[in-house]
Amino acid sequence: MNASFGIDHPLLATHDIEGLRDRLISLGFNMTSIGKHPWGTSTSLAMFDGCLLEIMGIYDDTLIDEVPAGDFRFGRHVFDHLQVREGVALSALHSTDMIADATTAKAVGFDVAGHLEFGRDVVLPDGSADRTKTTLALLPDPAFPRLSFFLCQQHRPELIYVPEWLEHPNSVNGIGGVTILAKEAAHVDLRQKLSGLYGEPKTINGGFQVQTANGPMAVQTLEAIESEFGELPQTISVAYEPSIVAMDLTYKCPKAFDQWIKESHHSFRTTNSGHLATNPNETANVFLRFVKV
Repeated sequence: MNASFGIDHPLLATHDIEGLRDRLISLGFNMTSIGKHPWGTSTSLAMFDGCLLEIMGIYDDTLIDEVPAGDFRFGRHVFDHLQVREGVALSALHSTDMIADATTAKAVGFDVAGHLEFGRDVVLPDGSADRTKTTLALLPDPAFPRLSFFLCQQHRPELIYVPEWLEHPNSVNGIGGVTILAKEAAHVDLRQKLSGLYGEPKTINGGFQVQTANGPMAVQTLEAIESEFGELPQTISVAYEPSIVAMDLTYKCPKAFDQWIKESHHSFRTTNSGHLATNPNETANVFLRFVKV
């Protein structure tokens, strides 16, 4: 399971949610059917124990200003991000106690714009129907909008982390870390922001990293990231805005994972760190790296 302020789910915003969902299924993920939020965004999930992989599109741009949280509009934020490029538009941090965690975030310098509550209908494997309950606390960052966070608490986790839904043919079982692109000039502000939640950062090549409950959150320069992952899409490298550009996903069975790599027809490169999907254009401008646990 995850803990407060662990990486819960970066939102991969895409113009083609059906196409991205199909590509992830071809990589061996068990994706949910495409659902809809009341603020105009569509969503599909690959669920793990305590976190998830979420892809998101816009199904109705007339709804993007609905259900505001203070001055923050979730649908508008994703929509505006997509007007420039695909990629991680917003990232969820895990919450086990929304009131306490939002208070902590505010105390270390995050702005809490407001809260959202919503649910979705689910049909469980035994055929029974129920409804989830989720609370979000929005933590937008005007200085680094593509690196805005929100806290996410599942009040009925038994309806989210259903054992049958956590099994993926490729044996992927969670998020193991993220990599953030940022110019060196932004590192001081980001170091201060993240250390308030995660403690003293560790120096790494081209930047630093903090340790979350389910893996490192690394902040690195373009040169360091491209030396490790490969060339980023030009829309990202030219703008050079602080944003998540790579995700580590953990897997448990090399045999199952290797089978899906071979059958997926995606380009992979094996490194000392794991198996890297080398074409981020196929996964909403985000490198996916798969690491054995």
